[in-house]
Amino acid sequence: MTIEAPETKIVETYRVACDGGEGALGHPRVYLQIPEADGFVECPYCDCKYIHKDHVEAAA
Repeated sequence: MTIEAPETKIVETYRVACDGGEGALGHPRVYLQIPEADGFVECPYCDCKYIHKDHVEAAA
């Protein structure tokens, strides 16, 4: 059995909302703050990684 890699999303704001996907397959909506120094944050529920568009090169 292969484990899928968490999803990565490029965003334009430093504050994002994550609900894990569609309907009952998701998780409670959480609001995450991307630290400007790091440029990314990971959702504590689904491990989706949000990268701010200005930090794509550094996070790769």
